[in-house]
Amino acid sequence: MCLGVTAGAYVLTLFATKYRERVLGLMLVSPVCKAPSWSEWLYNKVLLNLLYYYGTRGIVKESLLQRYFSMDVLGNGQDPESEIVQACRSLLDDRQGTNVWRFLQAINRRHDLTESLEKLQCQTLIFVGENSQFHADAVHMTTKLDRRYCALVEVQACGSLVTEEQPHAMVIPMEYFLMGYGLYRPSQQESSPRSTLSPFCISPELLSPESMGVKLKPIKTRISRNV
Repeated sequence: MCLGVTAGAYVLTLFATKYRERVLGLMLVSPVCKAPSWSEWLYNKVLLNLLYYYGTRGIVKESLLQRYFSMDVLGNGQDPESEIVQACRSLLDDRQGTNVWRFLQAINRRHDLTESLEKLQCQTLIFVGENSQFHADAVHMTTKLDRRYCALVEVQACGSLVTEEQPHAMVIPMEYFLMGYGLYRPSQQESSPRSTLSPFCISPELLSPESMGVKLKPIKTRISRNV
């Protein structure tokens, strides 16, 4: 069972496509699965050059923060930055520019995983913020995976780092996902939505838009209940 965010989700997906027998399930947050578009490639190249000469400060730092966070937490002239953005800004100050440069360079050289996704049969739970720069990749990934094993949860008013901006929005979907494997037990004596011995599909409760809307807001799902 694996959990990955953005580039980490890409690495885990790549591993799962190559070693399918070793991966039971994937929980991916704002995953990327396609090769960078020419505009993203060019944008990253500019960032790499600025990072090489000036380090993680100024426009480079702001660009990185805007890539992963929504405007709701970045703040503006009237509203201050959220604490999580301030913490990430401080972390960027402490990080060596060389490491960030290597990370961006690796992201810019990623390969397209679309063809491999069709062979992936482990159960996959995907989270993505509706304002994420990787939203299109997450939706594309969902369309290529077997719908019997995949669920997409979109979190409103959120950027790429759902784990940081709205971690509470991940709780109930993850509970249902893990209950199917017997890895999570609710506090009350409730039966699992599906057998822990035969996890062939994601629980109907997770895939129900009405149920998701009642149990957890702001959440919506693109998966049909007839899956």
